[in-house]
Parts: sequence; C-alpha cells; structure tokens
Amino acid sequence: MKCLVTGGTGFIGSNLALELEKQGHDVVVVNNVNSKNKSNLKGFKGKIIEKDISYPFEIDGKFDVIFHEAAISDPRFEDDNEMIRTNVEGFKNIIQSAIKKNAKLIYASTASLYGNGPIPMKEDQKKELLSAYAKSKLAMDNLAEKYFDKMHIVGLRYFNVYGKNEASKGRPASMIYHLGKQMKEGKRPRIFKYGEHKRDNIYVKDVVTATIKAVSAKKSGIYNVGTGIATSFNDIVKILNDVLGTSFEPEYADNPYKETYQNNTQADTTNAEKYLGFKARWALRQGIEDYKEDIE
Repeated sequence: MKCLVTGGTGFIGSNLALELEKQGHDVVVVNNVNSKNKSNLKGFKGKIIEKDISYPFEIDGKFDVIFHEAAISDPRFEDDNEMIRTNVEGFKNIIQSAIKKNAKLIYASTASLYGNGPIPMKEDQKKELLSAYAKSKLAMDNLAEKYFDKMHIVGLRYFNVYGKNEASKGRPASMIYHLGKQMKEGKRPRIFKYGEHKRDNIYVKDVVTATIKAVSAKKSGIYNVGTGIATSFNDIVKILNDVLGTSFEPEYADNPYKETYQNNTQADTTNAEKYLGFKARWALRQGIEDYKEDIE
C-alpha cells in the first residue's frame, strides 16, 4: 500500500509509520512544521513532509490509505477555540484529500468524549464532553458519519495508550509513563486520592495493529480501541513496582481537575472485534515490561 500518515512524528503516528514501513508498505509522513519529535522516526526511510494541515494543502501523488493521527491532543492546551479549529479544520482538509485521491481514511478519535458515562463504554452511548479536545473529536466523528456511505472511513476511539515514543507527548503522556518516571527517579508516585480511579490502558503495539486492521474493516464506522479491562492506579503502581524492581508506596494528592476528570475508562470492545477483527493481545504487565527501558 501507498500510505500517508499525518502526525507521523508523534507518539502513535511514529509507531504506526515505522510498523507500516516494516511490513513493506510505501509510507509518507506529514507533520507540522513546528514538530520537535523527529527522533521518534529513527530508522524511517520514507519521505517526511512539513505542512500545517489545518489550512488547505496539496500533497502530490496517489495514496491507497490516509492515516490521520495529527491533532492538538493536550486537554489543557491554553486556547480552546484554536484547538477546536485546528483539529476540525484539519480533519475537513484530510477528508477532501482522501476523496480527491480515492483513498481509504483511518483517523484517531478518542475515548475522552465518553466523560464519566456508564462503563463499559459503548460507541453509541450518550456523550459527556469534559474538554475542548473531546468537543473537537466529537465534531470530527459527526462529520465522518456523513461520509460512511460515500467512502471507506473509520474512526478509532483510542482509550489510554502507553508505550514507546510517548515521552515526546510531555504532559499528556500516559500516567504509566509519568508514574514510572517518578519511580525511576527514586520518588514516590503521586496519584489522586485514593488511587481508586481506573483506566483501560492499551499498549501502543495493539493500537497500531487495530489501526492497520481498520483498512480492511467490514464497514465504515467508529470503533473503540481498548482492552476491555480497567485497572486502578493503585494496581498500576503495584505492577510498576514489580516490573521496575522498586517498592514505593503511592503519595496521594487532591484532584484539582474534578470537574473535567474522567474517573474511570473501560471499553466495550464488541464492535472492534466484530468489524475490525481486533482484540488486544498485550496484558498491562507485558506492555510495561516490553517498554520499561523507554521510561526515562
């Protein structure tokens, strides 16, 4: 396949681009001109194009698939209006590019738009938008739905992704990364009182597998990408202690983000299994063990 990956130097995008190339596909990466994450693509042999896709753009050549991973993803980005504009306008431009090139389109949505809704979280349940980021992604999903009968377009609601190259995300990196980093530095891991919040943590290698499988999805749609298993922060700390060979007790702190904080996330994976043929393979401990050297 000839593949275009937007946000290809970012966390998920870089893992995806490298795996696609490893599988023998021809890959072109598009990234924002201000990206500082090019080290994530170490060993990548394909072409890297610098463009701000939130404004109209042209990319020469034909592509079989466009993987759209580019976005402002920091829920605490300082300008809500600019976040929404960038993410939604960028998606509109990518849809038009996919139509023009007759390419399949796979794009990143998010589980954050479920807010504190019932679990396990199902694709069709009522949305609870706690951030501008969630609002931008729901706007993208609503736009995508208009094209389900016109093209192959698949949205993937990633749950809590962790793994190699996430250090480049900085503050929005997973709590697994931040807690592991604290513990490697000899510090007690700080979690919100009293560590009972839960996350559906999915390893980036599983996310890449699901994203590639979406190219052959049985039908256009929006699908959860998670493990279906929720793990408390207390248990995450225990697993990190076990894998890292440490013995830190958590340090509990008040949660200053109660109004916008997701207390629990857990995916209903029924549709992903049915329409993508995807089921997560990496258990949490296995994933942490696999990438523990990258936590630094």
